[in-house]
Amino acid sequence: MNKHSPNTRHGSAALARSCGRGFALVPALFLVVVLGALALVAIRVGTGQQHAVTMGLLQARAMAAARTGVEWGAYRALNGSCAASTTLNLTEAALNGYVVVVRCGSTTFANGAATSHSYTINSTATSGTYGQPMYVRRVFSSTFTDAT
Repeated sequence: MNKHSPNTRHGSAALARSCGRGFALVPALFLVVVLGALALVAIRVGTGQQHAVTMGLLQARAMAAARTGVEWGAYRALNGSCAASTTLNLTEAALNGYVVVVRCGSTTFANGAATSHSYTINSTATSGTYGQPMYVRRVFSSTFTDAT
């Protein structure tokens, strides 16, 4: 029995060490899950902010396209062509891909001995497909006259 006594002591120490090894696995697994969840939240927040910035830029471009439509409609109206509705497909620079629908309305009025016109220009600029994430639409209107 004396011969087996050191082996018995050695066996119980090995058993104690093997039980302690599994204990570190639970906190490590918890840490991995928590860090993974935090990483996922950070990615979603970053993606949301990027989408907000992109949409802001697209909306600013849509407003610029709508203003372009009003300027074009005003030029046409002052040169004698106030069409009921005209569609412009913009192809240059940052406004490439925007579709602008320009509507012009004209009213004649007496200005002393002269006859003058009042023009109302409505411009609607769109880009993308309605219902899709990158769809934008802006409307801009202006009223002016050719009276001096």
